[in-house]
Amino acid sequence: MKYHRPRGIMTAGPAEPSAMVTVGMGAGAVPNMKATEVALHDGLISTSQNAWPSAAVDLGAVLSIGARLMPAGFYYKTFMATPAFWNTIAEPVIRRAAGFGKVPSGPDPDRYDHRHVHTDVLIIGAGPAGLMAALAAGLSGARVILADRGETLGGSLLPSSPRIGEQSALEWVDRTSKELAAMPEVPLLPRTTVIGLYDQGFALALERLPPRAGARERLWHIRAKQIVLATGVEERPLIFPDNDRPGVMLASAARVYLERHAVLAGRSPVIFTNGDQAYETAFAYARAGARPRAIVDLRPAVSERLSSEAETQGIQLLEGASIVAVRGGRRVRGVTVRQISLGGEGVSGRAIHVACDAIFVSGGVSPVLHLFAHAEGRLAWDEENACFRPAASLPGVTVAGGANAARLLEECLEQGAAAGMECARSAGFDAKAIAAPRVSEPATARAEPIMIAPGPRRFERAKGKLFVDIQNDTTAADIALAGREGFSSVEHMKRYTLTGFGTDQGKLGNVNAIAVLAAATGRAIGETGHTTFRPPYTPVSFGALAGYERGDLLDPIRVTAIHDWHAANGAVFEDVGQWKRPWYFSRSDEDMQAAVRRECLAVRENVGVLDASTLGKIDCTGPDAAAFLDRIYTNVMSSLPVGSVRYGLMCKEDGMVLDDGTVTRLAADRFIVTTTTGGAARILDWFEEYQQTEWPHMKVYFTSVTEQWATVAVAGPKARTLLERIASGIELDPKRFPFMTFREGSIAGIPARVFRISFSGELSYEVNVLWWHGEAVWKAVMEAGRDFGVTPYGTETMHVLRAEKGFIIVGQETDGTVTPFDLGLGGLVSKKKKDFIGLRSFAREDTRRSDRKQLVGLLPEDADFVVPEGAQIVARHVELNRVGQFSPPDDGGPIYREGALSPVAMLGHVTSSYFSPALGRSFALALMKGGRAKIGATVHLPLEARTISARVVEPVFYDKENKRRDG
Repeated sequence: MKYHRPRGIMTAGPAEPSAMVTVGMGAGAVPNMKATEVALHDGLISTSQNAWPSAAVDLGAVLSIGARLMPAGFYYKTFMATPAFWNTIAEPVIRRAAGFGKVPSGPDPDRYDHRHVHTDVLIIGAGPAGLMAALAAGLSGARVILADRGETLGGSLLPSSPRIGEQSALEWVDRTSKELAAMPEVPLLPRTTVIGLYDQGFALALERLPPRAGARERLWHIRAKQIVLATGVEERPLIFPDNDRPGVMLASAARVYLERHAVLAGRSPVIFTNGDQAYETAFAYARAGARPRAIVDLRPAVSERLSSEAETQGIQLLEGASIVAVRGGRRVRGVTVRQISLGGEGVSGRAIHVACDAIFVSGGVSPVLHLFAHAEGRLAWDEENACFRPAASLPGVTVAGGANAARLLEECLEQGAAAGMECARSAGFDAKAIAAPRVSEPATARAEPIMIAPGPRRFERAKGKLFVDIQNDTTAADIALAGREGFSSVEHMKRYTLTGFGTDQGKLGNVNAIAVLAAATGRAIGETGHTTFRPPYTPVSFGALAGYERGDLLDPIRVTAIHDWHAANGAVFEDVGQWKRPWYFSRSDEDMQAAVRRECLAVRENVGVLDASTLGKIDCTGPDAAAFLDRIYTNVMSSLPVGSVRYGLMCKEDGMVLDDGTVTRLAADRFIVTTTTGGAARILDWFEEYQQTEWPHMKVYFTSVTEQWATVAVAGPKARTLLERIASGIELDPKRFPFMTFREGSIAGIPARVFRISFSGELSYEVNVLWWHGEAVWKAVMEAGRDFGVTPYGTETMHVLRAEKGFIIVGQETDGTVTPFDLGLGGLVSKKKKDFIGLRSFAREDTRRSDRKQLVGLLPEDADFVVPEGAQIVARHVELNRVGQFSPPDDGGPIYREGALSPVAMLGHVTSSYFSPALGRSFALALMKGGRAKIGATVHLPLEARTISARVVEPVFYDKENKRRDG
């Protein structure tokens, strides 16, 4: 990222830090793909992305000259002189030089698929342990999913792997795969990486689909009763000077390319190792016709079997030795080797120069436990095996094979068989134990726990760069510097040095980084700890996450039955939840302010009509409907007479307001509940959840009828006069049709339910008709009121009118931290009911504090100035001290201050603010600490350009006696 040094392929899987390419062209290009995970196919297009003008000539490599100026955290120390310099020069240059791909600007032309599935046992990894687990679980009759990131099953098994039973390893894989494929309840998912493991057996898996499959990727949502983690191990590199040169590769990767793809990664390689594992790579290359030059082993002595085989193959064996230098820039040309001195902390003796074209390294293995950690499994350092492994078992998750630190193939098979059997039994099946096949394999010694190769100098001062995180160019010296500067926590070191922040998420270098930090701070690796593993395990495209929910399907656009009329008559729409609602109706010569002023005056002085169809409507039916609503709402609903309406609040368990609306009793066992527009789906789901999980004995049923009923609200002093012209079967006299009741009859000859509800404070009727009659009734209302100027109005006018009356809007006057008492609606909290959701929380000390934020009104001293919503409220007059724009003062003092005083405490904030044509001035609603005790006081609102003073008043500004409600 920093130095633009030439890099080659390092691995054969998802841990690849270097070989990043952009695959595809144009809008379909996918940046930052690991070449080691891209299957070759006809027509594949890929380009290099971290070099300019080309990979052969990368001018960015000039940055290596200034390497001393770019230690860990250099951008914090060098380029933060002024915010302007950082924002306009330093940060863009650093990002441009970072070497990551460019995101296409056009819409993604590819398709993505989603699948949802339940299974009894999910097995992650189809190596020897995973295949045995699938076989054991599948034979029990359990539903089993076997997922593996590889193109084929078998995991780490190669043609040269030890024989399993009487077969070669690959013959055993083929036979077992066919046996599993014949089981109808065992789908096999190759090319599928499980990217996240979550609570209650939920996993996300990303399947790479072949070309011309109809979709590029498929995201699986899997619910499993039991999970087997057979994810194997990742080989670790060693840390030595210039260990990033092209040609340096993991020994296991070199063997994979040879035996699986018939590709020699080097014709005269040197093998550098601290254990037995890499020897098989050396011998395989010798058998394939290559000439390995030497095996450099950090251990002082190796087994007779290995040394004899090396001699037979003509490979020089250098025991107790270390690579201290690498020759070559654009490719490896040779190494310098010296003997490790007594004590193992340095080197001694003469230098041995070995010509080679590749270095195959092996520094031990790390169990792949990222998914285990995703599910909050704890890891502990295993000194004996020099790796992190599960510290304790995790309910519903069984770790088997290499992931559980099994070293031998036969051990992996045995653990897999046992894991599959136990998981099937835990899922409720009578699984039988199956015998793991015998494996004839030589004994192997454990790797020496050496991550940093000894050299003539300690690693902090070594000549050449000892890379730990190759993608982010983090060196051992960088990590040591972080330790010296106080970043001794592994999490702090990670962020300071960017270790593990790349697309490989540090899979290759994390353990080595911890080892370096431990050495630099004088601690053991186990004491140092490890970083937090977070999903996804490998990068996932946004397209795969979105699936079909993109473009017009991202969030459905919903319109009311009257939408076409609105659009044809000057409506400007706003998005409210998924709905398009008229914001205001503009005439040719009007801006928004003029239109809203006209609409407000029409409702206050004449009559206006609002499309309120988007409000959520839930039909609650059943013998326990009344009792259920009593538990949901803070006030009593069971006492509501048939034909009456009651306003109510719903709270969460913490006592905070969740939603509001009206409840109308249609019959003894039937209610219509209204919700906010944006909360309709949430509240329906909430009702269902409580009925199914908390009170399943209650007989009550819920049906969303939002789109079955269109609602036309007629409001204003002349509302009754207008409706009398088109209503039949309904007596509109206020004595026969009082406030908060409903009647059934006809409007314009169409059957209707009419509710006496007012959100404006004026005489108001809400006419509900079947959805497809909505536009007809709307037109009838407009025609009936034509002679006295009936005016359609939108949501902005509705907001002004309700705020004048002090009516709240959930989500505007509430934010999840507001109780009914904070809003002055304590009268809606029943003192008679034994229980309802939120009741206990009202007894908490915190919810009873007198200094909680409370709803109040504000009247700005400048009656023409509308205070911005969200403006902060303070007790004394202060001015914004600006340097540039919202920059801190040069002396580091507070932004808001009076002279040189300390910052002023915030009292609250403005929730709603408008200009009121009825009042002839601006006004606002606000949540303020101890607000009701401050009625009559003056407060101040510091803004960018000025500070506004305002008087605190009651939150009801208009018709406090409710005289206009009945006309």
